[in-house]
This record gives sequence, C-alpha cells and structure tokens, in this order.
Amino acid sequence: MSRSNIKVKVQNFGRFLSNMVMPNIGAFIAWGLITAIFLYNARDPSAGGWFPNERVSTSFIGPMITYLLPLLIGYTGGKLMYNDRGAVIGAITTIGVIVGSSIPMFLGAMIAGPLGGFMIKQFDRLIDGKVKSGFEMLVNNFSAGILGMMLALIAYFAIGPAVAWLTNILIIAVQFMVDHGLLPLTSILVEPAKVLFLNNAINHGVFTSLGVTQVAETGKSIFFLIEANPGPGLGLLLAYMFFGKGAAKGSASGAAIIHFFGGIHEIYFPYVLMNPRLIIAVIMGGMTGIFTLTVFHAGLTAPASPGSIFAVMSMAKGSYLGVTLSVMAATAVSFVMSVILLKTTKTSSKSLDDAKLSLSSMKDEAKGRKNETFDLTKVKKIIVACDAGMGSSAMGAGVLRKKIENANLAINVSNLAINDLPDDVDIVITHQDLTHRARQYAPNAWHISLTNFLDSELYSQLVDQLNHALGIEQKITTKNAPQTSDNSPLFQLTDKNIFLNLTTKTKEEAIRFAGQKLVENGYVDPAYIESMLEREKLTSTYLGEFIAVPHGTIESKNSVINTGIVFCQYPSGVQFGDNKEDYAKIVIGIAARNNEHLDVIAKLTNALDNPNTITKLTTTHSVKEVLALLG
Repeated sequence: MSRSNIKVKVQNFGRFLSNMVMPNIGAFIAWGLITAIFLYNARDPSAGGWFPNERVSTSFIGPMITYLLPLLIGYTGGKLMYNDRGAVIGAITTIGVIVGSSIPMFLGAMIAGPLGGFMIKQFDRLIDGKVKSGFEMLVNNFSAGILGMMLALIAYFAIGPAVAWLTNILIIAVQFMVDHGLLPLTSILVEPAKVLFLNNAINHGVFTSLGVTQVAETGKSIFFLIEANPGPGLGLLLAYMFFGKGAAKGSASGAAIIHFFGGIHEIYFPYVLMNPRLIIAVIMGGMTGIFTLTVFHAGLTAPASPGSIFAVMSMAKGSYLGVTLSVMAATAVSFVMSVILLKTTKTSSKSLDDAKLSLSSMKDEAKGRKNETFDLTKVKKIIVACDAGMGSSAMGAGVLRKKIENANLAINVSNLAINDLPDDVDIVITHQDLTHRARQYAPNAWHISLTNFLDSELYSQLVDQLNHALGIEQKITTKNAPQTSDNSPLFQLTDKNIFLNLTTKTKEEAIRFAGQKLVENGYVDPAYIESMLEREKLTSTYLGEFIAVPHGTIESKNSVINTGIVFCQYPSGVQFGDNKEDYAKIVIGIAARNNEHLDVIAKLTNALDNPNTITKLTTTHSVKEVLALLG
C-alpha cells in the first residue's frame, strides 16, 4: 500500500472519530461548565454559600459523564453508519458497554455505536425484498429490538471489559510519561497531526476519553489542553507579523486574532506549509506548554472547543495560573523558534496562497473529495486575470489569443479583474499569488497558475492540449477581442517616450520615474504615480522575459488625461518579482483612458512577442531603433 493511501485511510478514520464527537461538543461544554462551577466549590468548604453545590455535583456530573455523553457518542456513531435506525441500535449497544464498566465509556461508545449501526444495516440488506407487504413495521421493530438486545449483551460481556482493559493500559502508559516527565513528547505527534488534519482523531479519540476519566477523579485534566493550547500557533503568527515577508506578513495579524480569540487553529496551518521547517517551532511550543502544565499540576475541567483563549480560560477553574503560564510559555517559545527559522531560511518561491491551495487540497483529501478531470472539449471562454485586469493580464491574454487564433480554435480569450470573473468562464489563468482568490470568484473553472504572464511555453502547451482534445479546426470567435487599427493610432510614440541606459536601486524608484515621465508627457495627473505604487503592492506587475508594466489601479482612471506609454530601459536590471531572477530590464509605464489599455497592450504584445526583439530592446543605445522595433 502506498504512503498516500495509508494517509488517506488514517485521515478517514480520524474524520469518522471526529464526526462522532464534534456534534456533541455542546453537551461536553455543558458538562464542563457544571463541573467547573459546582464540583470545584463542593470540594472547597470555603466556597460555602446558599447554593447546594455538593448535591448538584452529585446529581448531574456523574450521570452526565457516565450515561449522557457516551450515549450521545454511540447514537451519533450509529447514525453515521445507518441513519436513524442505526442511531437507535448504536445507542442500545452503547448502554451495554456503559453498564459493563466502572469508567466512562467514551472509547467503548466509539466502538459500540458504529457496530450497532453496521449490524442493523447488514440485517436490513439481508431481508430486503423478502418481507411480505403489511409486515414491514412489525419486522423492523422486532428486528431492532432483538438485534439491539443481542448487541447490548455482547457489549456488556466483551466490548466493555476489553475497552476498560485497553483504557487502563493507556492510562498507565500516559501516567508513566507523566511520572517521568515525558508527556511533553506527545507534541511531536500532535502538532504535525494538526497540520495533516489528524488532530481530531487524536484529540477526541484519545485525549478526551482520558481527560474525562481524569476529571472524574481529580476535577481537571491536562489532556484537554495538549491539542487545544493556542500558544504554539499564536507564537508562529506573531513571528510572521514582525519578521515575515510579503502577503504572509500582511495577513498574519488578522490570522493571529482569528486563531487566538476565535479558536480557529486551522488559520495558521498555511503558514507552516509555506515553510515546513516551522513545524519544529510549534512542536517546541507545544512541548513547553505541556511541561508548564505538569509543573503547576494544571488542567481544564472539560474540552475547550473551539480552542479559543476564552473557551480555554472558561474551563480552567482552579488552574488559572498554570493554564495562563502554559499559553504564554508556549507562545514565547514558538515565537522565538519561528523567528530563528524564518531568519535562517532561504527565500522560497512558495507563496502563502500556494500554501493555502496546498492546505485546501489536503483538506479536500481529508474530507474524501477529489478533483474531477476537466473536460477540455467544452472550453469556450478563457480569461487571463489579474487584480486590476489591465497591464499584466492583458499582455498575457494577447499572447494566448494569438496562439488560439493560429490554431483556428473557436475559443474566446480575454482579460479581466479577478473580482469581475463571470460564472461561465471555463479556464482562468492567474499569477500564482492570486490563484486562491480567483478560485473564490470562479469556483467551477479550471485554474492555471503562472509566475510569468509572458510564458509562451505554458500557453503553447495549453493550446496543444485544447487542439488535441477538440481534434478539429474551428472558426475562431473574436467578438470580444480588442480591435486595433494602424490608421487610427491611440497615441504618438516619439523620442519623448523613450528613456535608455537608466540605473536605479529599487523598483519603487523605477515606478516613480516612469510615473513622472507619464506626467511630464501630459498623460496623467501627478496623483497617478501613487496609484501605480499602490497597484504594485497588490501583486507584482513583472511579466517575465525581463519586462514589467507598472500601471495604476482601477480607481485611478480619473487621473488619466490621455492614453500613452513611456519606455524605460535598465540594462543592469531592477528587482521586480519575489524571486531573485525576477528582474526587469524593460519597464513600460502605461496610462489608458476607459478600456483603451486593451489596445495598448495588444500593440505591445505584438511588438514584444519575438525574443530577439526583447534582447535588442534591453541592449540598444538607439532611440530610433526602439521606435522602429515598437512600431
């Protein structure tokens, strides 16, 4: 069996365990609140007061942990196997393990419930079509009663004692780890499991059961905070806030709030996937948190779900100091380790959105979803998209459109802003940093990520795939393609538009220079320069092939006076992209009224389609040659 198949099976098993517990978390919280309020006060004579704490704790806490919670789990497990009928048999079977043991039967319920649902499902399949009309209800009720009785007895004499024995072994093993100071080592498994979506299997399948048993004896348990401690994730996100780069740095503050106060730990998983070395940081943070809990003999009275600091502290009665220090220590260690790892990690080409897509794929796999093969024979509309739908995407669309036309395919190619993507688009092509966002606006399309909008090879491969899938020549549709006319030029390109042999240290300086020349040529107002810088913050306007096309945002169109461009040559290059190789030798500042940028880009694309032309433009010292090459 391959490693991926093993992972899928483990994830499916974990998901099944989680699905039995998660719907009943409210009941766990109710039990936890009663335990926190009344059991603690009942054991503390100084609490006093007029309320009968001891009577309430005796009347509620015992029956809830012994009967209610296991029965809910068994009922849910049976329902997962075979709807309502399975749920009833699951609950009947579960009562057998409950009365057959002296400890809370959470693990037993996770076995008995699905077993009851599975058995009644098999019985119904066996008699399907064999029951005479009019006897269906009689057979259904008596079969459920008889089978339920038999399963309850089996659970009482076999499953209950076996689970009790297994639970005692686990408790002894964990107690051994506690006595020898080894419990923090569980983080080596727990933290990676969270990123792989196996946390629920471990947390609810083992820790909750052990924790509930421990609470019945001591009133609190460390097991409820082994996985739910928000400290490790918070420390990692804080490190990104102060020492991260790009989109990860900008989004980390919001993610930290959602993670720490909202309890949605999933929010920090992409940040680990973006730099897998950081798993060391969260492991060290988790180990520190557990160690702190053991030192102060602290724990929670019930599961904290979700893992919000509010939920954690609400269940920390009697352990406020230890729990608080545990979260703080875990955060501090995770933060320090994350900073060290971030500072010593070489720049990676993997972006936050790549990591999110990776996470989405893993989560889909964990939930049993798989991507279906895309049918290329039905493609009618391709959109190259970027944030503003202007320079970058327009040039990419121009390259692809030309190849589609040469292949005689009846496919419309256009460019748009991501926010304007229509529902009927078949293929969306975006920069890798924008693909995740594009999926939200066009979830049914096939999404292709690229790092270079002028990647001729990628477009050629796509056209070859389309050509092969369609297998026939088609008449091209061009009703939405930009129409250009050499007899009515958009603007006059003169030596005032050309600037050669420039040098600069940063792309900000290059963008400001291009913007200033647009202003001096009467194309834009001075405010347009700032909008060009704002546009660059959204995502780089670097296209690849040593070309960048900085331009303003959609909102800046009011600052455009006339359509025009400026050509700026930087023979030594200007760092424009996230990678060291992404440097531009040609920076073309663009200003366009209304939708005239489409025509501008179409003309530029035609001129820059030849690699030899680009080479000449990056090295020439002649303004006249530039004018001739650009046409």
